[in-house]
Amino acid sequence: MLQHPQIDPVAIAIGPLKIHWYGLTYLFGFVAGWWLGRLRTRKPWSPINEEQMGDLLFYLALGVILGGRFGYVLFYNFDAFLADPLWLLRVWEGGMSFHGGLLGVMLAMWWYGRKVGSGFWRMADFVAPLVPLGLGAGRIGNFINGELWGKPTDVAWGMVFRTAPDSLARHPSQLYQFALEGVALFVILWWFSSRQRPTMAVSGLFLVCYGVFRFLVEFVRQPDPQLGYLAFDWLTMGQVLSFPMIVAGAALMFIAYRRQAR
Repeated sequence: MLQHPQIDPVAIAIGPLKIHWYGLTYLFGFVAGWWLGRLRTRKPWSPINEEQMGDLLFYLALGVILGGRFGYVLFYNFDAFLADPLWLLRVWEGGMSFHGGLLGVMLAMWWYGRKVGSGFWRMADFVAPLVPLGLGAGRIGNFINGELWGKPTDVAWGMVFRTAPDSLARHPSQLYQFALEGVALFVILWWFSSRQRPTMAVSGLFLVCYGVFRFLVEFVRQPDPQLGYLAFDWLTMGQVLSFPMIVAGAALMFIAYRRQAR
């Protein structure tokens, strides 16, 4: 049985100014995405050039932050927002939804794609491989904050979280998600997109892989206390939101390769 390392969620404090680890993980994700994006602009099929990557990152950052926060409020904790509307602005306290962030990023890609005269799916295929490192960094932020821990377990790597309501060893589900949504998803997408694929194929693979990884981890992750299980004593909101991603991603890949075969 392991003990969760009690890390101060504030990385740097200078007087009243406090910089949280959670915020730094987002910064890392954006910087990594910008750097990887500049590499991808050198591909002959890139929808943007290297100089446009900075502008695209600005739109994506807005989509991630606004979509992620509003998505969390809408999907997971609308009652908390009604009780304290200013809670919506306290992003450093945690409470971001990947599925909301995905919708925000999709809107940002559509908006910027129109601005530069690129189709939505070409832009989506370009952006998809840039996302996993940011997702993985965010899960490390969750781990540092001691939030989103897993269910009680007796596995050797079970971890006691001081933020949990008991002293039970639990699955470190944040680290599982870091390994799957961050590392594995990045490797798969970076390899798959290293050569030109049919339009929509990279986006479809992203949706399938993330949806499957998230659906599986939800079986060992503690559901949000304000929601609990939605049905069958195992179905969570994360699974409900991930299943359509798997179906949509598979459909996109089918359509992409069927068009290519014509």
